[in-house]
Amino acid sequence: MPGRGRRTRSKALISHSAASGTVRQSGAFLGDDVALHIKGDIAMTTVAVLGTGIMGAPMARNLLKQGHQVRVWNRTTSRAEPLRDAGGIVAGTPAEAVESADVIITILTDGEAVRETMTGAAAGLRPGQIWAQMSTVGPAALAPLAELAGEHGLVFVDAPVQGTKQPAESGQLIILAAGPADARPVLQPLFDAMGRRTEWLGEDGASGAGTRLKLAGVNYAIALTAVLGESLALAKGLGTDPKLFVDLITGGPLDSAYFQAKTKALLEGDLSPSFTLANAEKDLRLVSQAAAAHGVRLDLTPAAVERFRRAIDQGHGDQDMAAAYLASFDPHR
Repeated sequence: MPGRGRRTRSKALISHSAASGTVRQSGAFLGDDVALHIKGDIAMTTVAVLGTGIMGAPMARNLLKQGHQVRVWNRTTSRAEPLRDAGGIVAGTPAEAVESADVIITILTDGEAVRETMTGAAAGLRPGQIWAQMSTVGPAALAPLAELAGEHGLVFVDAPVQGTKQPAESGQLIILAAGPADARPVLQPLFDAMGRRTEWLGEDGASGAGTRLKLAGVNYAIALTAVLGESLALAKGLGTDPKLFVDLITGGPLDSAYFQAKTKALLEGDLSPSFTLANAEKDLRLVSQAAAAHGVRLDLTPAAVERFRRAIDQGHGDQDMAAAYLASFDPHR
């Protein structure tokens, strides 16, 4: 099995015809051979990206930059249209998007959205296609998705991403993947186009190894966002210039690039979303559900959920999750 944390490109199971410029990828888990096109030394794959929101659009764009053939679909078609100018094919339905794809990527809001979309894609699915499920869905939603993959003969890979809009745009995501070794030579060039590192965590996508690690990471990131927002609000409420709080932390052991990015956004009043407050609240609910199912008591997370819900009720759900800062203040005062 490839080493954890290393980008690996297995040469096994690949045969290359120089005359045709085509690679045939096959293996025990791949029903039909996957046909890849060669550009230089890199195999080009036909990829269907289902979901072109804050994360999906830049991920698809980075695949296009590497020369892969990308078919995209989004429930709101206008959000997929800009990818047409970048060379993508905009499909009218999920089934149309997946019908000629070797790899299907789902990057949608939640497990139910993924299930509905892939059920709607059924007419275009064929055995042997690789399904990289990259949305944050939580362990409870993952099992039905793996079952759905099995019903259609798809190779299921659990591959959520760690990172938000900026890392997605720059191809610096961390991909937390679990799936059959035979699928990795096909997926790794795609993951390399979208991320700076791939952690291969196991060979069974249905085990949810990637999803479980993702929840621990997202819990840390969102709780950190809540704490820095509260601290900035406390400084303001106590009559201290919030900039002085930022200066206090800057350069010390508690400083980080994330602290600087979020506090800068708050001080400048720029709440354009890198990751929306509504999605962050959804992820925290997934964390809480998973923790309860495994007998783990969390104290900060429920408090953060309440804080985020309060900010959403104030009308900030579509803004960046840093807008949870505003939950410290009564909007009517």
